[in-house]
Amino acid sequence: MLTQATIRNPQGRRAVPTEPTSLAASHQLGDSIDLMGAPMSFARNEEIYGEREPAEYLYKVISGTVRIYKILSDGRRQIQAFHLAGDVFGFELDDEHAFSAEAICDSRILVGKRSAVMALAARDNGVARQLLALTTRELHRVQGHVMLLVKTAQERVVSFLLEKAGRSDGEAVELPMSRQDIADYLGLTIETVSRTLTSLESASAIALPSSRRIVLRNQAALSRLAS
Repeated sequence: MLTQATIRNPQGRRAVPTEPTSLAASHQLGDSIDLMGAPMSFARNEEIYGEREPAEYLYKVISGTVRIYKILSDGRRQIQAFHLAGDVFGFELDDEHAFSAEAICDSRILVGKRSAVMALAARDNGVARQLLALTTRELHRVQGHVMLLVKTAQERVVSFLLEKAGRSDGEAVELPMSRQDIADYLGLTIETVSRTLTSLESASAIALPSSRRIVLRNQAALSRLAS
């Protein structure tokens, strides 16, 4: 279990994961990262790992939200993904991270040694299938994000809302990320995102009770707008 491994954080200190998951609970969850990992806490906007750092760990969100991003050569930020509770992230084709990861809000992350998980997968076909399924889902997500960026601004915003609604109960979507986060994910300006949301509200497709809470009032109409 990951009880002594140290993880880098943005202040440069070395933190030791605590409260490792029990073996019995891990088998009940049926996930190799639950088995091999230990939970760590990250504060709002705290870096979990940086671009080009060694990809030594895999991560699973227990609570909170994580953004995966890259700073481009011109200083712009490109957000590649948002990860919510239950999501696994940190998969890399190479031995270094291609993107950075930050906690959007106070988050609890399960951290598992990559080499230990891979070694377990080599011995256990069930774990190997889990990793393959997770990798396949991640590939589909990346492909979906690429296709999203060729849509119109309205289609991008609506598709984003519908995606988040698919992970929510009811019509209300709680957004832990800021408007700027959404803009950097959709490849738009924050002004365009805000203007599009206002337009959708005026058309009675959504309601905006607050900046972080959006109610989808007409999902059928939104689905037509996203296509």
